[in-house]
Amino acid sequence: MFSQGRRPRSSFEATLETFDLIYHCTVRSLRGSGSNALFELVSNFMQTIVMVLALYVTMTLMGYTANAMRGDFLVFLITGVMSYVTYKKTTGSVFGSEGAASPMMLHAPMNPAIALVAACLSSLYLQIVTAVVILFGYHCAFKPVEINEPVFAFTMLLLAWLFGIGTGLVLRAIKPWAPKLAPTLMLIVQRVNIFASGKMVVGNSLSFSLLYLFSWNPLFHVIDQMRGAVFINYIPRNSSVEYALIASLVLIVIGMMGDFFTRQRVSLSWYAR
Repeated sequence: MFSQGRRPRSSFEATLETFDLIYHCTVRSLRGSGSNALFELVSNFMQTIVMVLALYVTMTLMGYTANAMRGDFLVFLITGVMSYVTYKKTTGSVFGSEGAASPMMLHAPMNPAIALVAACLSSLYLQIVTAVVILFGYHCAFKPVEINEPVFAFTMLLLAWLFGIGTGLVLRAIKPWAPKLAPTLMLIVQRVNIFASGKMVVGNSLSFSLLYLFSWNPLFHVIDQMRGAVFINYIPRNSSVEYALIASLVLIVIGMMGDFFTRQRVSLSWYAR
């Protein structure tokens, strides 16, 4: 009656069980608040399309299309929007992932690390599928899309995802100690990045007086480098892959240290506030 549950007999079996658990948690995370993963995918696709169209209309009315880099203006916008949305969605997913005090953690072998990995993977999957669908649809319906360095462009999308993980981890570590302040901080970070990410500007065209408004932001470097990979006639001079990578890794380390410190002091009262 009170027999101990079955445990893995080897490290290999334990690894397989962990991967299986991550898979099921990722599917659960993909569903979000909807009834299935397809609904969440369509919702993410529509949000991205609306943002691209809104920027296109706004910048066309402002006459900015003539000042953008040589190449397809819609692809120029898509690269910026997809990087920003990947960062934003990943930050939200990591921030909202279940912590050590969640009721789900009472079900062995579930733990916060698995929930965190599942949140990261589900966000990445959504953004990759959305990017592929948008680019393929635009390629078939309007103009052929030519990407100069597709592997490097995809790497920059992964870097935006990595930066989102780092930001989300830091905010997630703050959440138990300041449950009302942390969501406000996340909202501020996301709103600031609407403009500070530089998705509407060309990095090489910025004067020094304007460059410092964007150069502190790793997401600006990611977007500028991605455009260098997408457009054959654009070589980014005011951005750096190393800066974005180092900043992302530093945030991840700080977030993991804060999360570990928090888990040592876990309390069920956190979820009662």
